[in-house]
Amino acid sequence: MQAVRSWLVLGYASLLCFPLGVIAADKEDPLRPPAISTQAVPVVPPELAERLRQYQSTRAASFRGWSPDGKGILIGTRFGDTIQLHRVYEPGGRREQITFFNEPADGSFLPEARDGAMLVIMSRGGSENDQVYAFDRQTGQARLLTDGKSRNLAGPVLHDGSRMIIHSNSRNLRDTDLYTADPRKPGSLQLLLQVDNEHWTATDWSHDGSKLLMNRYVSINESYPALFDMASKQKTLLPIPEGGKAAFGSLKFAADGKSVWLTTDARGEFRQLGRYDLASGEYTWLTEDIAWDVDAIEIESHSELVAFTVNEDGASSLYLIENGKRRKVELPLGTVASLEFSPDGKHLGFTLGRPEAPADAYSFSLADGQLTRWTYSEVGGLNPATFVTASRIQFPAKDGLKIPAYYFKPRNASADRPAAVLINIHGGPESQYRPAFNGIEQFYLHELGLAVIHPNVRGSAGYGKTYLKLDNADKREDSVHDIGSLLDWIATQPELDKSRIVVMGGSYGGYMTLASLTNFGDRIRAGVDIVGIASFRTFLKNTSPYRQDLRRAEYGDEREPKMQEYFEKIDPLNNVDRIKSALMVIHGKNDPRVPFSEAEQIANKAGASGRKVWTVYADNEGHGFAKKANRDYMTAAIVLFFGEALGFKPGRLTDDPSSLR
Repeated sequence: MQAVRSWLVLGYASLLCFPLGVIAADKEDPLRPPAISTQAVPVVPPELAERLRQYQSTRAASFRGWSPDGKGILIGTRFGDTIQLHRVYEPGGRREQITFFNEPADGSFLPEARDGAMLVIMSRGGSENDQVYAFDRQTGQARLLTDGKSRNLAGPVLHDGSRMIIHSNSRNLRDTDLYTADPRKPGSLQLLLQVDNEHWTATDWSHDGSKLLMNRYVSINESYPALFDMASKQKTLLPIPEGGKAAFGSLKFAADGKSVWLTTDARGEFRQLGRYDLASGEYTWLTEDIAWDVDAIEIESHSELVAFTVNEDGASSLYLIENGKRRKVELPLGTVASLEFSPDGKHLGFTLGRPEAPADAYSFSLADGQLTRWTYSEVGGLNPATFVTASRIQFPAKDGLKIPAYYFKPRNASADRPAAVLINIHGGPESQYRPAFNGIEQFYLHELGLAVIHPNVRGSAGYGKTYLKLDNADKREDSVHDIGSLLDWIATQPELDKSRIVVMGGSYGGYMTLASLTNFGDRIRAGVDIVGIASFRTFLKNTSPYRQDLRRAEYGDEREPKMQEYFEKIDPLNNVDRIKSALMVIHGKNDPRVPFSEAEQIANKAGASGRKVWTVYADNEGHGFAKKANRDYMTAAIVLFFGEALGFKPGRLTDDPSSLR
């Protein structure tokens, strides 16, 4: 760890001699990419950049589907600055990069496309105005299926690859209509369904192409499934079990087309797996004994085989239903995503992410139950045996509610040498921290000796629909008070230093960071707001038009006098004078969700009131930093910021010298 000691000696010795503003203004930082502008951020010492490089060089691979010939898989992974699509021909075998774009690329093979034809989805500069491309493997050329300007989402593709659904807001940039297209032919886009003031999504296509399954989304607590007839263009709503309002997740046709597999919380707190018979109108339920949300389902197209995942306190469990019998697939602790059966129906592919290792592509053999790892993502040459894994904890809120969290404890933390603490708050807010590998957090744990806690405060998904609603509208600050309860819990843990706490979060987590600083500034040393909301009033007014009504369903309507008054009371922008901690603000200028103006106004107002504010802004990013060079600089700047705020002494990372060994 000598290199890390060196950057602290050189870096912080220089900080002690020169004002931060002078360093930032007068000296160019060779690590800072051209698209990034900063305020008050000192030059990153080369020794720090070098030590961080290993942790920043970890990579992950995500399963994107099977090759139509069954001889390989498609993955997404990064070997340059952005994630691109690659084909892997056999487990642990040859990898071939397919796309080579400057922007991150997603996509899939077309079903039954023996020539390897693909769909590719990309947006530019973090705008999230996704475009759908027909990608020709023979020429390597991508041709636009969409208009190149609006926001487009690729929907289901017919089983033979001849038609697909595209959702697009090209008509007025507010409403998202449904179109059909030939995925091989630019210019084939045709309007299927015009949608006004509602949000409809196609989820599956019947095998004969005559019907679509659709879902009308109102909020995370309310949606309405329907059957859409392609000939008559008419929707028929499916009945909601038990009546009333409910949320529906996955919707898939059964292999025979006579029933629908779905997930819904209509019958209780959690989303159950059900089957709806289209002829009789009867529901059958298959997971009544599982008191967690069913996450995702996948149907094998030639049989009655069904795969589904369950979110158990953030971790995934994988199940199969075959011949009416359910069995659990034993997997390591982690999260499972992107389920897909192979063309011959003999294997199930998916992404498996674990807290102590990067995500990789796997498959499960239905014949012999063998789990096969297809990719082996690198960890920057680090020793995986040193990685810290998370513990599941709960802490009591002021009202007695138990708040779940994941706690990463540094190996050398003890009552004699208590560790400083980073509270990292997820976005959403209807999201959830789930155990996953994070190379930079391993740096915090191993190199800085920071404990890391991820709270799933009230309003988080995964813990039942009642818990999900506990922060809606004028209950917003109840979730902020959960951070206060976490601070109380930290104070009771002898291995944690209650006087050295920092907080960070992205998107809604950025709001939670700012709100934590305004409510508990005397107990928090510093906060990092990443693409966060500074004012609900200005956020709801300025977010992209297609998002406004969806966000109002969660946060409340800023146009109503009662909510306007409430927002005026709680908005961090109106409570800047209560921020006593150091503040860092990070934002992409092309953010379509939380406008860049949110960052500018909180940074400017906090700076004008005398607060120390570091800023990192990117011209070519949106809602988060996707390009590696930008992310690398951002994480280095955050490390410097935390180092200063937590009082690391020159030559020492923590007050515990043994943590360096």
